[in-house]
Amino acid sequence: MADALRIWRRMVMPDLVRVHRYQSLPEQGPKVLFFSGGSALNKISRVFKEYTHHSIHLVTPFDSGGSSARLRAAFDIPAVGDLRSRLMALADETVLGQPEVYALFTHRLSHTDSLAELSAQLDALVKGEHELIVTIPNPMKALIQTQLAVTQAEIDEAFDLRGASIGNLIMAGGFLNNQHQLDPIVFLFSRLIKALGEVKTTLDADLHLGVELENGDVVLGQHNITGKETSALASPIKRMWLNKGLKQPQPTNCQIADDRKDAIETADLICYPPGSFYSSLLANLTPQGVGQAICRNPNPKVYVPNLGMDPEQLGLSLTERVERLIAAIIKDVPEHANYSALDYVLLDDRYDYGELDFDKLDRLNVAVIKTPLITHKPEKYDERLVTKALLSLV
Repeated sequence: MADALRIWRRMVMPDLVRVHRYQSLPEQGPKVLFFSGGSALNKISRVFKEYTHHSIHLVTPFDSGGSSARLRAAFDIPAVGDLRSRLMALADETVLGQPEVYALFTHRLSHTDSLAELSAQLDALVKGEHELIVTIPNPMKALIQTQLAVTQAEIDEAFDLRGASIGNLIMAGGFLNNQHQLDPIVFLFSRLIKALGEVKTTLDADLHLGVELENGDVVLGQHNITGKETSALASPIKRMWLNKGLKQPQPTNCQIADDRKDAIETADLICYPPGSFYSSLLANLTPQGVGQAICRNPNPKVYVPNLGMDPEQLGLSLTERVERLIAAIIKDVPEHANYSALDYVLLDDRYDYGELDFDKLDRLNVAVIKTPLITHKPEKYDERLVTKALLSLV
């Protein structure tokens, strides 16, 4: 890679002048790219859209638990739950009918109703008669009915609708109705809800996660890794890969599409945000081409670590997480790159993240920035403080 000039500026944290400028003209705001999996970033995203309408969210399509598992098994579809929830977080809340759309997309069918009752509720939604859909204006209402009708036609009477997300059923119908591709339906819904940012899956592929533990055990499936639906892992994670199916280890990989590469390479700031360390963050960095695109981008990259206890971080100090994050990126880079995989670790100035090896971080050329990021809840970031801190780095 050819040599390039890097220009540095004096940093103010938070830079309130810069932040105010973005808030005054969000339609001209910076392109901040998030490698984000689950719901951890949704609250931050709802605040972020007040400052820029150009954030980019690459979300993981590897969720394999709950109602997502049933949809994936039935349709060979990538997981759509994180995609759906981030779209809703970025929706323009001033658009007519938006609260009703949000309520519908986030609604889950009952866990206790009979399958016949749930089937009748889905039928009422398809016909536009359900209370959740009658107040939604066209053309959004008609589009939703069309996608739900496709899903309804494809499932059989034995399909378990208990706890199913209506939003996921809508997205699944769009996938089936568009030659088994997610991008067209995501683009269409983004336009209709006037999403103030861009959301895409890192891969449009039906793959799962696999990990090998330090004790030699192999665990397949995101839902078995997170410690949320099953028991927490008994041993630290040694390595992770993308896998075909859930029955046996079948490592595979896919190349990210050119539009994803372009988004990564041209972002004004790349953020590795809070979320499950392996199944949310590192999973997004696993597809071929991600690391190369990151290292081609000369702009700042920042890691915002989790608060509290993440079962996937068992045995890992913050310094070791930084090392694994960097390793996950540069393994995809065949030659020495001039630009780093990570520049900053952004920390709350009072929270105890554990011991940090500053000498090792210096050797990795990673700087630590400490600034207020937490207000009232000790295990929760304040979304506005995080937003202002990130925008101060652009």
